[in-house]
Amino acid sequence: MAEMTGRIIVVDDEEHIREMVADYLNGHGFSARTASGGAALDGIMPDFAPDLILLDINMPDEDGLSVARRLRAAGNIPVIMVTAADDVVDRIVGLEVGADDYVTKPFDLRELKARIRAVLRRGAAKSAPASAAQAEMPMEPATVAFGRMTVDRASRRLLRPDGSEEAVTAMEFDLIEAFLDNPYRVLSRDRLLDLAHRKNDDPFDRSIDIRVTRLRKKIEDDPSKPQTIKTVRGAGYIYSPARRP
Repeated sequence: MAEMTGRIIVVDDEEHIREMVADYLNGHGFSARTASGGAALDGIMPDFAPDLILLDINMPDEDGLSVARRLRAAGNIPVIMVTAADDVVDRIVGLEVGADDYVTKPFDLRELKARIRAVLRRGAAKSAPASAAQAEMPMEPATVAFGRMTVDRASRRLLRPDGSEEAVTAMEFDLIEAFLDNPYRVLSRDRLLDLAHRKNDDPFDRSIDIRVTRLRKKIEDDPSKPQTIKTVRGAGYIYSPARRP
């Protein structure tokens, strides 16, 4: 099977880093361009529609978190944030503004390539057409209730009651699917990390808590008193589907 490739923009104010990363990606099947910051990124995007943006957080002028907020408000282009190795706060805020993943400096280029391909694969699954074999299988319900929202698993979309789409990152949707596949089961953070394709997080990573909080804001009637994704103190989380009359 061919490896996943795509168009990447590397945004970093340090020229040697962005050029090194772009050269590596270009040598491994990607089409990579570079930008020194948010303004340069804005100038590139109209003529080079990226499949993913690799975005450094610590940049002068406009920092990466501000750029990420703008990108998420404008659409759903996957974003991988680059953070300092010991800056947990930046990782948390990066996930809160909707980043799909993050890597820490200094990073291994091979790991970076693997993370980029993983995010692109999850994005591709959202728009992949059903195969002929799938078409012959018994049809599952097109949508399923998830809190006050509805999930369309075939197109990987979260839908509001009026039918419009609620933006979710690829990893957030992976988390939704993990809950849908395991109703009424207590899932530990480690198990959820495994199900959401993040098997290399350090022991202090609270990315699952952050994503659960983001999901609750989208699906719960009252996120402060969650009824769909409940916390099991000291154990993890449990998904309780709504009971239909």
